[in-house]
Amino acid sequence: MNKTPRIIFIMDPIESLPAKKDTTIGMMMGAVSLGLPIYYTKPEAIYLLEGVVQTTANAITLNLKADNKLASLDDWYSLSNAENLIFGPDDIVLQRKDPPFNMHYIHTTYLLELMEKQGAFICNRPDSLRDCNEKMFTTWFPELCPPTLVASQSSHIKAFIEKHHDTILKPLDGMGGSSIFRVAEKDPNLNVIIETLTEHNQTSIMVQRYIPEISKGDKRIILIDGKPAPYLLARVPAANETRGNLAAGATGLVQELSDNDRRICEILGPELVKRGLYFVGLDVIGNYLTEINVTSPTGIRQIDDEKGTFLGQDLIKALVAHWEKRA
Repeated sequence: MNKTPRIIFIMDPIESLPAKKDTTIGMMMGAVSLGLPIYYTKPEAIYLLEGVVQTTANAITLNLKADNKLASLDDWYSLSNAENLIFGPDDIVLQRKDPPFNMHYIHTTYLLELMEKQGAFICNRPDSLRDCNEKMFTTWFPELCPPTLVASQSSHIKAFIEKHHDTILKPLDGMGGSSIFRVAEKDPNLNVIIETLTEHNQTSIMVQRYIPEISKGDKRIILIDGKPAPYLLARVPAANETRGNLAAGATGLVQELSDNDRRICEILGPELVKRGLYFVGLDVIGNYLTEINVTSPTGIRQIDDEKGTFLGQDLIKALVAHWEKRA
C-alpha cells in the first residue's frame, strides 16, 4: 500500500463514551494498532460549502499499552486542536452516531453520500443506512423470522395476537429495548398499548410471536464484511424481564455460534456486502432472526475482553482492503 488512509469517526461526544465497553473505541484501537491516524467529529460539525463536504475535526491520540489495550479508563485519549478537514479519497469514514434514527440522522446520510462522491469510503454505506430499517430489514428474510405482522390498524394487530396468543409489540424506530411490550390476547392493557404504539392507528408497528428462548439470551452476532465473528454476545434478560438488552439490565455472556446461527449468517452475508453493510449486528433469539442492526452495532469489546479477539482491528483491516481495491 503506497498510501495509508486516515480514519474519521462521526460519533457522539467522545467524553460520553464508556471506556470499558464502547465498540467505537474498539474500532479506534484497531486503527491505531495498524498505524493509521484517527480523527473525531460529530454530525453537527459536518457542513457543505459551495459543493464541498467538510468538517471541523480533532486528531485523536489513544493512551494504549503495548498490547493495544487502554492504559486507563479515565484518561484514555487526548485530542489535538480542531482543524478543518475536506473529505476525499484518502478517507475511510465510520458513521458511529447512535440512534435515534430521525430526520437529523437522515440529513447526515445525504452529506455522507456527497462525501462518497468526493471519494471517501463510508462504513456503512449511506443509502443502506437509510433503506435498511433495523426491524423491517428482517422481513426480507421471512424464512428466518418468527411469525411477524407489520401494521398500524388495531384490527389486524388484535387478530394476530388472538392467533398467536403470546406476542411482542415494538415500534419500528425503537432502540435499547424501549417501548417493547409482551402482550397476551386477554391483557387488560391491550387497547391502550396498541393505541399508544400506533398513535391511534396512524403508525405501523411490528408484532411477533413471543419466543420463549429469550430466557437463554438475545444473541448479538457481529458480522464483518459479511462474515460472522467467531463468538457472539448473548444478552440474558434480568429477572422478570422479557427484553434482552444491556440497556434494560440484561447480562452479557460470550458464547460460540450454533450451527443455526451460522446458517443465518451464510444467508444474510452476501446481501449485506452487496448493500455496503460492512459492520452489522444481528439479533437472534433461539433459532429466529429478530433485528439487523446497521446504524451503530455494539458488542465487540465484551467479546474481545473474554476471548482475546481483536474485532476492531479485523474491521479496519477489511475496510482498508476495500479502500485499496478502489484505488
